[in-house]
Amino acid sequence: MIEVENLIKVYRRGKIEVIAIRDVSVTIKKGEFALLIGPSGSGKTTFLHLIGGIDRPTAGKIVVNGKNIVHFNDEELTEYRRKDVGMVFQFFNLLPILTAIENVMLPMEFAGVPRSERKKRALELLKKVGMEDRKDHYPDEMSGGEQQRVAIAVALANDPPLILADEPTGELDTETGLKIIELFKELNAEGETIIIATHDLRLKKYATRILEIRDGKITG
Repeated sequence: MIEVENLIKVYRRGKIEVIAIRDVSVTIKKGEFALLIGPSGSGKTTFLHLIGGIDRPTAGKIVVNGKNIVHFNDEELTEYRRKDVGMVFQFFNLLPILTAIENVMLPMEFAGVPRSERKKRALELLKKVGMEDRKDHYPDEMSGGEQQRVAIAVALANDPPLILADEPTGELDTETGLKIIELFKELNAEGETIIIATHDLRLKKYATRILEIRDGKITG
């Protein structure tokens, strides 16, 4: 359960203030597949980063499973990101010096999972996303769709209850994009709470909830 109340995010650049999120209050239930739809610059990425503990709000509450993460210190936020959230970035964010399996194993290493267990789970996740045959390939040896599938496996590494995805089909061709959408649908069927920021309207038929954002305000 995610409860957002009177959330505000203001970026200051010298004397200029940019209001990215404007007094947003919204509740997202456990197991929902929510789409955050809006044009570029509407605040989609900022909202995901606030929920994911990557950025801090200017004001308001973000209560996740009964805990207000706004009050977390840096160490608690790191632990929250490690255990409770899987983030899928638009541009993949894979480490170029690591192979696919090494990228998937990395979050588990930070979480203190023994190496044998890390490798076993990484192989299982790569198989889940259809990338087991590419496990020893580096990111620059993969297509965009392949990198995105590995990035999803990375997000799932520590079995987080919440998946946040920022434009996961934005850089993909139609066929690959549909495969990624089907993968999110399967994850949601398995009980994952999913929030996807997108302008890809093909995802609407898969979602249980549509949130529209414009100029930092969310409706729905």
